Amino acid sequence: MSLLVRPEPFSTEFNRLFNSLWESSAGSQRWVPEMDLVESDDHYLLKADLPGMKQEDVSIEFNDGTLTISGERKAEYERKDKGFFRLERSFGRFSRSLTLPEGVDPDKIAAAFHDGVLDVRIPKPEQRKPRRIEVAWRGNDDSKPATIDGTSTGAEATSTES
Repeated sequence: MSLLVRPEPFSTEFNRLFNSLWESSAGSQRWVPEMDLVESDDHYLLKADLPGMKQEDVSIEFNDGTLTISGERKAEYERKDKGFFRLERSFGRFSRSLTLPEGVDPDKIAAAFHDGVLDVRIPKPEQRKPRRIEVAWRGNDDSKPATIDGTSTGAEATSTES
């Protein structure tokens, strides 16, 4: 038999008020900007929401296949000793890293900053093309060598003999 208990009507608000007395200051909260990564046919597009920031507040680095976007959004207000005020927006340093596929050319990565949104265009690496390998065939007849066509895309490999 299960017992269902209705919460008290004010318990949520009371807990929120009580916890707010013991929370750390708003300045020490960690800010993590929201990002989207979208794939198209020939590139990836990374969009990061960075409201209130300027282009010079953001840094983009590429190192060992990892793209890192970092920066700092500074608080606009100073702490006052008297009076009450409420700050819900987060401030502080942030850093987000993204591992890119092998073969991405870092010289072709382009970034633009407009209206508080950072767009980073990352071209996809060129696909490896299959190559033909001539195989010398040693059989009883002296016919032409066999040619094997195939691709090496993952665990499955396909081949045809001619």
